[in-house]
Amino acid sequence: MGVGRDLGHQLRRWLEQDPQALQQSRALTNRLMDGLGAEESLRAPVRDLASQPLLLQALHSQGVQRQSALTGLRQQLRRTYAPAIAQELLELLEAATGIEANTGVEAPPSPAAPQAGDAPAPIPTPTPQGLAPGMALAASGALVLSWAGGALDRGLLENWGWSGGMALVVTLGLLQALSLGPLKGLPRRWWLESEQASDPHRAWRWLSNPWLHANGAEAAANLTVLALLLGHSPLQLSDVILRYSLTALACLAPAAALAQRWGVQRRWSGASGAVSALIALAAGLSLLRWRELGFTTSLGLSIPAWVLLLVIGALQLGWQLPRQGDDGSSPGQRLLCSTWAWGVIWGLGWAAVSALSGWLGDLR
Repeated sequence: MGVGRDLGHQLRRWLEQDPQALQQSRALTNRLMDGLGAEESLRAPVRDLASQPLLLQALHSQGVQRQSALTGLRQQLRRTYAPAIAQELLELLEAATGIEANTGVEAPPSPAAPQAGDAPAPIPTPTPQGLAPGMALAASGALVLSWAGGALDRGLLENWGWSGGMALVVTLGLLQALSLGPLKGLPRRWWLESEQASDPHRAWRWLSNPWLHANGAEAAANLTVLALLLGHSPLQLSDVILRYSLTALACLAPAAALAQRWGVQRRWSGASGAVSALIALAAGLSLLRWRELGFTTSLGLSIPAWVLLLVIGALQLGWQLPRQGDDGSSPGQRLLCSTWAWGVIWGLGWAAVSALSGWLGDLR
């Protein structure tokens, strides 16, 4: 499958950037679970591996002590797991330490890896040029998806009587359902991680990441809110897709830039940025115009925008803030590296601009 090797390479990059953040088994387990995402078959074995003291010894020691720890781990893994699972875990160890199982020889470190006795290599500061390929691809891809949505609307959805908003919700729900079954490995290939943001070979993830959620609970919450917000929207599917994609890009770009600047490990996926922008826009307008704006459910219940803002905000704080010992980032940095926070910022900002425009119009 290659999952173990990919996870091992991620672990090695994390160790190069901040080895002190992974000195405890709890922090190591949390980071590896985040790295696995929806890969359920390896969650239990990787969790067990992360809890082994020998793994910490292998990752943070050198020479004979490291080799002894690796030998013990490999023997234990081969005795405990089926050959396919054991092979994935062995590849994880090999990629994380750079030491091949058969030879015991350590591979030469990458240019970014610090040599023994040297100061840790600084985390590179992102530049506009580094993020530009992904941003450009996402912006141009939004236009292509909008055109495809318009063609689908004219050819099929108009005859069904569907709104553009409901078609978007159904599409997101269908992709999420397929990722749990026939396309189980799809989310791992579509989401965007902080170390991939400036990689031009993975720029397409800037376009794909808003369409699948890595967190199932977050997917359920976002799809429910989107159905409530856009279910009765008069917009055509082309307009809905264009606004959704560009809003997601506007939320992702500053989050990715700050994550790389501060060395915060993040994974971006799903509709959180677009959802929070819509809710914050409605809540901001409700406050500035001093009248309640809400959304009506199919049962006739009207939910005020500020209620949605508080409920979704409370859920997102639980998902976005670091667990104890997870990494060295501050809560403020963690939040500003999330698309949800930037959705709130852009939504409130657009509400202020809209309200100011209305006040100026009244003065004229």
